[in-house]
Amino acid sequence: MASKIYESPAAALDGLLFDGMTIMSGGFGLTGNPESLIPEIRAAGVRGLIVISNNAGADGFGLWMLLQSRQIAKMISSYIGDNKLFEAQYLSGELELELSPQGTLAERIRAGGAGIPAFYTRTGVGTVVAKGKPVETFDGEVYVRENWLKADLAIIKAWRADPAGNLMFRKTARNFNPVMATAATVTVVEAEEIVAEGDLDPDHIHTPGIYVHRIVRSTVNEKRIENRTVRQRATG
Repeated sequence: MASKIYESPAAALDGLLFDGMTIMSGGFGLTGNPESLIPEIRAAGVRGLIVISNNAGADGFGLWMLLQSRQIAKMISSYIGDNKLFEAQYLSGELELELSPQGTLAERIRAGGAGIPAFYTRTGVGTVVAKGKPVETFDGEVYVRENWLKADLAIIKAWRADPAGNLMFRKTARNFNPVMATAATVTVVEAEEIVAEGDLDPDHIHTPGIYVHRIVRSTVNEKRIENRTVRQRATG
């Protein structure tokens, strides 16, 4: 079997990028973002991107880089948060936004990986989220239909990977990365650690290697905190 391991983030993305493509980018807040792969997409200069991600990074970090370079045409996302650039581009009409509730977004991605074209949920009924979408009544309750999400490319970050592409994630990095790995034509993984085959306990593998096409050792492993609140310790 040919090796899935590539020598650099640029090499791992070589030949995969094109204008107008759809990219799933893992991460939750500032956790589990593919920090090493995003700068290479920026360097490639591809434009008109549709990006599916829980959020779009933060000032100077993560997908913010692709917003700043005006390479993203549309975000499918659940959280704008403290990203002022994301907010400004959306409000000015420069950036198209499809806002999806967080659980619905995760389920749409999971559905894409599982081959389920659509499903029904009560989340968003009666709100702008349901505008233009089919609704049905089940057991006296109204549900809105949501469609699957799929992508040309998924870029995700794992804690540990082996050469076969089996992956382990840590904590909130598991929120979107594992499902995104299943829902793209090609999945490229950056991992904090690459271990030998057999080193990962099969019972602890979160994503099997069948979903992973390319692996690279991550070059950026910054652990940021989006908001920090502190209080003075009581004295006396």
